[in-house]
This record gives sequence, C-alpha cells and structure tokens, in this order.
Amino acid sequence: MLARPFAVARTAAAASLAAAAAPYSSTTCSRRLEITNIISNSAWGSARSASTVSQRLSNSRRCRSTDSAQQQRRSLTTVVREDASDRETITRLLYSLASRKEVERYLRIFSAANKFAVLKVGGAILTHQLDELALSLSFLHRVGLYPVVVHGAGPQLNEILEREGVNPDYIDGIRITDAKTLQVARKVFLEENMRLVEKLESLGSRARPIPLGTFTADYLDKEKYGLVGKIYSVDKEPIESAIRAGCLPILTSLAETPDGQILNVNADVAASELSKVLEPLKIVYLNEKGGLFHGKTKELLETINLDEEYDDLMKQEWVKYGTKLKLREMKELLDHLPRSSSVAIISVDQLQKELFTDSGAGTLIRRGYKLYKHSDIEAAGAERLRSILKENDEEVRSGRKTVAQFFSELSKTPYTIYGDEPGDVVAFVAHPSGQQVPILTKLVSTKNGVLNSVTDNVWSLIKRDHKRLIWTGRADDENRAWHYERADGSFTRNGRSLFYYGIQDVAEVERVLREVETSGRIERAYLPLHATRPASSATGTRGLHTSARALSRSCSTPFRAASGRRGYATAVEKSGPLPGETTEKKRVALIGARGYTGQALVSLLDKHPYLSLSHVSSRELAGRKLEGYNKEEVRYSNIGVEDLRKLEAGKGDSAPPDAYIMALPNGVCKPFVDAVLQGSKERAGKNRAKVVDLSADYRFEKDWTYGLPELYSRQAIRDATLISNPGCYATNTQALIAPLLPYLDLSCPPTVFGVSGYSGAGTKAAPSGGSSGGGASKTVPKIAPEDLAGGVRPYSLTDHIHEREASRHLSKLLGAGHAEDALQVAFIPAVAPWFQGILSTVSAPLSKKLTAKDVRALFEEYYAKDDLVQVGLQVPEVKDISLTHGIKIGGFQVHSSGKRVVAVAALDNLLKGAATQCLQNLNIALGYEELAGIPLD
Repeated sequence: MLARPFAVARTAAAASLAAAAAPYSSTTCSRRLEITNIISNSAWGSARSASTVSQRLSNSRRCRSTDSAQQQRRSLTTVVREDASDRETITRLLYSLASRKEVERYLRIFSAANKFAVLKVGGAILTHQLDELALSLSFLHRVGLYPVVVHGAGPQLNEILEREGVNPDYIDGIRITDAKTLQVARKVFLEENMRLVEKLESLGSRARPIPLGTFTADYLDKEKYGLVGKIYSVDKEPIESAIRAGCLPILTSLAETPDGQILNVNADVAASELSKVLEPLKIVYLNEKGGLFHGKTKELLETINLDEEYDDLMKQEWVKYGTKLKLREMKELLDHLPRSSSVAIISVDQLQKELFTDSGAGTLIRRGYKLYKHSDIEAAGAERLRSILKENDEEVRSGRKTVAQFFSELSKTPYTIYGDEPGDVVAFVAHPSGQQVPILTKLVSTKNGVLNSVTDNVWSLIKRDHKRLIWTGRADDENRAWHYERADGSFTRNGRSLFYYGIQDVAEVERVLREVETSGRIERAYLPLHATRPASSATGTRGLHTSARALSRSCSTPFRAASGRRGYATAVEKSGPLPGETTEKKRVALIGARGYTGQALVSLLDKHPYLSLSHVSSRELAGRKLEGYNKEEVRYSNIGVEDLRKLEAGKGDSAPPDAYIMALPNGVCKPFVDAVLQGSKERAGKNRAKVVDLSADYRFEKDWTYGLPELYSRQAIRDATLISNPGCYATNTQALIAPLLPYLDLSCPPTVFGVSGYSGAGTKAAPSGGSSGGGASKTVPKIAPEDLAGGVRPYSLTDHIHEREASRHLSKLLGAGHAEDALQVAFIPAVAPWFQGILSTVSAPLSKKLTAKDVRALFEEYYAKDDLVQVGLQVPEVKDISLTHGIKIGGFQVHSSGKRVVAVAALDNLLKGAATQCLQNLNIALGYEELAGIPLD
C-alpha cells in the first residue's frame, strides 16, 4: 500500500528476545492485569477474551516459583514462548485499527529501524492521562518496540511554586530558573519520572528511570535565565543499555554541566537534541490538543510538507506566535535528520493510530520533496526516467515492454510527467486535446517514495491538474487498496482492474470507456460485459464498483439521486430480490458451537429449508450429540486448524462443506480462516467455500465484505467469499442513524446509549459439578442477574469497538467530499438484568430543522422494502423484540428547536444482532432468498 511516511520504530530480534527472557519480579502478577486491561480496552480493538492469556501467565508464575535448575530452564523457555504469544495477541488487536497489511508493514519497518521513536510527553499528560499513557507505552513494549520517552513537568512545577508563593517568570518563553526553582524542579521531575516508571512496572512492562546522565549542557545565559541549560552533548549509552535490558527508557529534561551543576532544560528542546543524536524514524509530541490547527478555519492541519509548504505557511497571516515558533523548531529539527524521519503532534489516545495506520492521527510534519512537472521527456531527463523505469516498473523489468516502446507510445498524444527531484516517484499522464478523459499510463515509485509519502504528494499534484482520470493496475496488486481509496469507481476484468475518478454517471463511464478502447488507449479486456447499475463491492474485485464519492447526495434533494433511487452508493441496490436465487441443498460447518449465538444458529439451521449442518466443532463437547438439531444426528467434533485445512482441501473423512460459520471468540479466528483459505488453494479448480465470521476480527478488513444487508450492498455479499458479521450494538446503532445521515450536524456527532441483556456478555463453562446430561458440559452466563443486583451497569464508556465499527461504516454512506472517518458516533453501552435484547436511543443534532413527522417519513421510506425492519410511532421495548428476528424503530421526537432528533431502536442481540444476521448473509452468499429459514412473525 502507498502510505503516509513510515514513521517510527525500534526493535531487533535480539532485543525482543532479551525482553522476553528478562527476569520477572513482582511485576509478573500484574502482567495478567495489563493484558486483560489492554484486551478489554476498546481503544485498541474489540474486547478480547483474556482467560487463556491469564491462565498461561498464572502457570508461568507458578513455574518460576520453583528452585530447581531444570525447572528454572523450563520456566525461561515458557516465558519466552508466553511473551511471543502475548505479542501475537496484542498485534492482532492492532488489526482492528487498520488492515492487517498496514499493521504488519509498519511493524516490519519499525523492527528494521536503527532507532524507533522519541516521545516527548508534556507534564499535563502525566497529571491527567497517566493511565492512558502507560497503557499505550506498555502496548508498544508488548509488541517489542522501545520508544525513548522524554517528559516535562511544567504544570506540576508551577502549582508547587505558586503554593509556596513563588510566581513563575518567563523570558521569550523560557522559564527563569533560580536556585529555589531548580530545587523544586528537580524534586518534581524525579517524582513524575518515578510515577510513570512505577505505573509501567505495575502493568508488567519493564521501564528504567534515567532522570540524569544523558544531557550535558552549558548555561544558556546565566545572567538572563539563571540555571537554564543549552544541551551540547547527548550520551546514548544509558538509553541503549536500558533497551538492551528490555526496558523502556524514561528520561527527564534535566541536564548537567561538566562539573556537575544541574540545569533546567525545556522538554521540547531536550527531545529535539535527543532526536538529532538518535535519528529516529519518528518524533512524537504528545499534547492534549492532538495537533496543530489552522488559525482561521480551526481545522486540524493533518500534514505539513515543509519543502513544499514552509515558506508560504510562514507568510500566512494566521501563522504567528506559538504556531510560527513551533513550525520553525520543527523545520530546524528535521533539517538535521534523514528524510525518512517525521514529527507527529498527537494526543495520547491516538498513538497507536499514528504509528500503525496509513491515515495516522493529529498533525504530521515532514520535510517532503520538491515536485516538478514537465511536458517533455528530455526536459524531465530522459536518462533519469529510463533508469527509474528499468529499476522499478514491473512491465519494463519483466520485458513485456521496453522503455523506448513506452516513450514512443507516450509521445503520440500530449502528456505531462510528474515527479520529485530525487527521482523517487514518476508519473505519466496522457491527455489528448478535446474532451477525452486523461489516462495515468504509469505511476512508478521507489521504496523511499512509498516510505516518505512522495507518491501521495505527486498524486495531489495530478488531481489538481486533472478533474477526471482513468488508470489501470493488476487485480492482485498488493497496493490495490491505495487505488480503491483514490477512485470514484472501478471494475476488474481478466486479472486487471480499471479505476477512475471524476466520472459521476454509470452511462458516462460506459461511454468514456468505449471511447478510449476504440482509440486504442486501453486494452479491450478492461471493458465491462454490459452496462449495469452501480454495484459497490467491499472487496473491489467483482463487477462494476461505484463508490460513495461517485454517487454523492444532494442536500436539496435528499431522497433522490440521478438514478432515481437513494443517493447513497450502497442504497442504490439495497432493496429487492437478487437475480438467480437457488433452492439447491447445501451444507454448513459451524466452528465453535458453544454459547448462546451458536445455540441460536443451530435452532435456525434445523428449520432451514435448504441448509444442513455437516460439522459442529467444540473441543470440550467432542463426541457428544448436538442437542436441538433434528434433521439428522450430528455429533460434536474437535476440528483443529490442520483438520480444517484438510477438510476444505477435500482430504478429510467427509466432503468439504459449502460454507463455514466462525462462531469463535474474538482474537482466535485468524488461524482457522487461514486454514480454510489454504485448503481452498489446495482444492484448485473448485469453488471456494464461503466464510461468515461472527467475531469482531474482520469488521475493519478491506478484503472482507461487511454483511449488513439493510444498509449495504447485497450484491457485494452475493459476490463475496469472506463476510464479516456486524456487531449487535453496531447493527442497532447504524439502523438508527443511516436514514438521518443527510441531515446530521457532523460537527456535533450523534450519541447512542445502548442497553443489552446479560446474554451479550457471553457464556462460560459451569464450575466443577455443574455438568448435566450424561456429563455434557454446561454453559452459564459470564454475567448473571445477581451480579447486577437488579440494576444497570455501564461499561466501556469510551472507544467501544462497536462505536468505531458504526462510525467507520456509516462514514462510507455520507458520499463525496467526506473523509473515511467523517462521522464519529459517540456510544455508551450498559448491561441490564434481562436475558436478551438491546434497546438503543440516539440523540442526533441536525444541520436543518425537521419535525417528528418528517423523521418518521424518512425511516419509513428508507426501510420500506426491508422485511426485518419495522418502523412505528411507539417507543419499542425489549419485550417487543425478544426472540424475534428483526429490528423495531420508533419513538421519534424532535427537540423544540427542530435541530435535535431522538429515536429508539430495539433488536434481539442473539438473533438479528448475531445469528439471524449471519443466516441472512449466508443465504445471500449461497444464492438463496435472503430470508430463507428466518420466521417473519
């Protein structure tokens, strides 16, 4: 994928092993708490079951308590394996932030870097966000990364000084430091340093305090500033020693003179001087604002490319005082560092997103590159272009076309060459005169071009010049996601994908493509078979794909787009039956049948007219008869990963099923999915089985289709092999918000309060002696009514996985001009003492006035053809939807201002929130009528 500049990292295999094998002290017990906290903290992903990890850690603690040499050696081996497993678990959590490829790519880059990152932490964060900071740092430590932390303590110091009657004084933003101030400062710095170290240690991540000994300084100006230092030397050894020992180095910004006098140094300055010596990939400044903001529009400045923008920025009227100083300091710092280094200014809660996703967070500042454009090969440097193409262009390297051939073809029409001065990226755009659409004939990038986002800069220059564009690429290109994100539409034919932007109408797409094909500007293989309505595909590899940007919604006509249907890209095709529905009998394997959702699926499949169960997997119940399934006798079997691969490859004792339902806990599904995919490859020439995953593991993956038929593409589900089943809360939330999207005030996002029955917490095995039925294991709720004492218990009050899930997918419905995360839903869940059923209430600020009648009409029209959604006047209650298969929405009320709407939705979390929705997706994917086997009463 072509990405933001690769930012940060530090770890080597030896360092990781050292960290894994390092001795454990009293922190061992807290490792379980730390893993559990991180796994349950949905800022980094879905709630993951920590029982296995906790048990493993408990076992290793008992092993380490023994004295024999043999047992100690075994213990060390266990610890190494456990830590590797812990890293694997936490790495999987990162997949919920971004695609797996993004995360793994950044981890590879970070692991290969000489130094990882320097993090400057403000004193206010240590006061107000210590827990969040420690969890973030512990998270990085667990995946084998070692950021160097430099912290300040300004607010704490001011508070103590003011309490003692000393007024802090500054000149040019520098604190005047006398002996009294320095005495207090030293005490405060040491205390704050130890607070952070102890917090990290309590989470099981080893940290080493380095309050002094790193920075050597002279007096900045003793007469003017007092005991303030100017760093002239940085000793790396204490830092590298800490990392070699598997510890996070935690530094203060105190410096010393050669004769031992302690001097105060601004923490930003200390971080800058440290970075010049370490040359990290990333310098991260953590602050409460979360970035730099435009002085007039107040919008976040997401990216600043200094080589291109610095001079103009410094001339802007709104760039003054602190902003101007900050930009000047950042430029001075980056001018001393390799171009691969960058600065990020972010908030604590965005650290993982900044480090492991292409979209990043906060403000990214980099040197960038000077760009050029030429309309002549010689002006761009023929030999340089020839060298770039020979080394980096697949078509030229494979011998399918020579550079001379390409130059000859390019010269037949007017063209523009775009690139950067170092020659890391070059793009060729052919643009014949008249109304013909320009074609991007080649876009070639070196590794440096990708790492430093030069490709994105060149792309921005191309988009400025061309309002419409067509380009092509291999369908199996590992960077295809980059192309999909920049296209309004695409389709794939014969292993090649064609992308376009700026062409809004499907008929216009057909006309343009026939025109360029006739003129020989693209191969015939790219044209679609026939004109068809837009069919958005989550995978982007089937049929004709038209994105939300290509079918933008007009505020003046909120219900009709040019096609005469709803203006959302997915809504164009969401209603009505799909063609070619079948009644052929097919078989399903249920992997992970325990738990309430598994039981509900068994009951539904028992009554399905066409589907039958071929396999039911449960390690604990292996050999026992499956209760509640009466079509035929089916017994539980223990299907491991290798068994699953053999089954799908046709090497097992029975024929492969037509579909797999993964009903496994969050975080453990991947090896089973990989086994199915591997088995499918081995069974070459046969249709691949469909996979529906009920966990949260793949709801953010671009290679998976998100299966919520009432809102998103049914055709995409029909075409998909891999389908992620939405979360129960996320289903209810999206159903409540989708019809309101064209009227929402996006600057003040909607809030949803959801209350679920305790079945939503899942099940656990009964304690010893709790079995019944011939020894069959019995499951009980993880949370029971008595645990709630008859009340409601809120939990995961921010960053719940379903909050991000709903926000991400609803943002795709907004249309042109909106970012991927344009809508940020606020979601607050709670668990209640009833068994099953979810009640969700939305409070949504509006951008224009509506009446309650208008809102109800919106919902009625939106869901007019969806049999599982009922819209009514009354507020739905849990009793209305318990044991039913649909969603009920009602209770529409609008605030007296006309600018805030409240509505309520209810669904059964085990059925429409899980099992029923799974069966809908399975029916569509296998070619059945969508509601086959689903009772409508």
